[in-house]
Amino acid sequence: MTQGEETTGSREKILAAAAAMLAEDVMARLSVRAVAARAGVSTGSLRFHFPTQRELKDAVLSRIYTQVFPDSPIHDRSLPARDRLVSCLRQVLAPAGVGARARAAWTLAYQAFIASEPTEQVRAEYLAVERGGWQRVEYWLSVLADEGALPKEDHARRIKFLLTVLNGLSIERALPAEDSILETETETLYLAVDSVLRS
Repeated sequence: MTQGEETTGSREKILAAAAAMLAEDVMARLSVRAVAARAGVSTGSLRFHFPTQRELKDAVLSRIYTQVFPDSPIHDRSLPARDRLVSCLRQVLAPAGVGARARAAWTLAYQAFIASEPTEQVRAEYLAVERGGWQRVEYWLSVLADEGALPKEDHARRIKFLLTVLNGLSIERALPAEDSILETETETLYLAVDSVLRS
């Protein structure tokens, strides 16, 4: 095994260990020692690949997004831009489920980020999750901008708007409803996407 293969191997072990820790407990603290021990590498090796915890968390979340959404519908040019973007946004909502499953997900999020003391670590973990979502939506909008469906400019306002809509819809999935949640959710997603594409 060459040194390059060994370096890549330890990086992959670290990412796999951190992803496994998050799969077991979505609110797990990714401490350097715990991740290194789980990966079977030294803390020095972990720090070599990921000098900061933020870099580690960002890399792990990027890996998780890639695994959860391996074939992004944003590239399916047989569909109009609005349908592709709605499909991408729907993918973000799907893992949380509806009803009891959505309530359980929101309960975990509440306990981790709202009910707990807003320590620097809690803040950093929330911001890492938020950055992952931001980067995903930014990528989708960039693809559409490259195709001419959106102006090539800073998409910060559009991203913030779409993430706010997603947060609201994910809360609605956890609340009792009279109408079909998926039907009203689809209407809302199309309204949001049409607003973004027109702006």
